[in-house]
Amino acid sequence: MTGGTRLSGPHWRRVVATLANSDARTAYAQIVLGAKLPDVLADLKDHRRNRAIAALLESGLIERNAADKLVAPESIFRDLLSQLPRRQAQTGLARFTRLGRIERYPANIGDRRELLAWIISEAIQPGEHLTEQQVNERLLSYTDDVVLLRRYMVDYGLLQRTASGSSYSRQEEM
Repeated sequence: MTGGTRLSGPHWRRVVATLANSDARTAYAQIVLGAKLPDVLADLKDHRRNRAIAALLESGLIERNAADKLVAPESIFRDLLSQLPRRQAQTGLARFTRLGRIERYPANIGDRRELLAWIISEAIQPGEHLTEQQVNERLLSYTDDVVLLRRYMVDYGLLQRTASGSSYSRQEEM
């Protein structure tokens, strides 16, 4: 944590950082499985053991119960998930993509053409002449079904193919 900022309560970054530590991860597993404090990381030196347990306590992965025993609260992961922001309704082309890849093709012809025009403007420069393999390689970052995407682009007049099929180029006017 930089700048002296400390997070209060469980926070996913703190939990993940704690579990990234081998000693803390082993101690957490032992506590979840019901090990008593003297048995947790018994093979380690006290300072390493204490540091791992302190990190687990600070992250919220474990806590002390009324009997001063270390326990793993069942609510920790539910609490972390409740901190996630609600997914916002998507608009525009984002409705059809996820992480820049096509999740589904729009049923509306105008929306589909807009999606295809966006992809071709990103993937192929005007005046470029590419082989089918080169086109496929570029379209692979948008979908695994490059044949369907390439076919749509040709059908919508966004991608021109020579009669022999040996070369493809982007339509100058979209």
